[in-house]
Amino acid sequence: MTPLIILTLVLLWQCVLVGYTFSLAGNAADEAVRAGTASEEVQAACEEAGLQHLPDAWEGGATVDCGANGGYVTADVFLEVPVLFPGSIGFPFTVEGHAGAVQEEKGD
Repeated sequence: MTPLIILTLVLLWQCVLVGYTFSLAGNAADEAVRAGTASEEVQAACEEAGLQHLPDAWEGGATVDCGANGGYVTADVFLEVPVLFPGSIGFPFTVEGHAGAVQEEKGD
């Protein structure tokens, strides 16, 4: 019975890591697009803001893609899901966070 309980706990913990990674990706995309809408250099500001608040264990495998088209800025953040321990090897799939916002106009 003990191995079954341990296996259940391991699977639950892995589900928590997957959920937390989704949460981090969504928040990073929101932060990235917010910074991108207020900057002249959309890609640089967006990427910096997208990586700024990520924990070190997720930051290493993170990718932030930003773009501006017709006054609309989008940010896509891709994070690797760690296996059992943050900072360890990752699953063979990534989690995506996506956000978009209208670019702010510069006033005089």
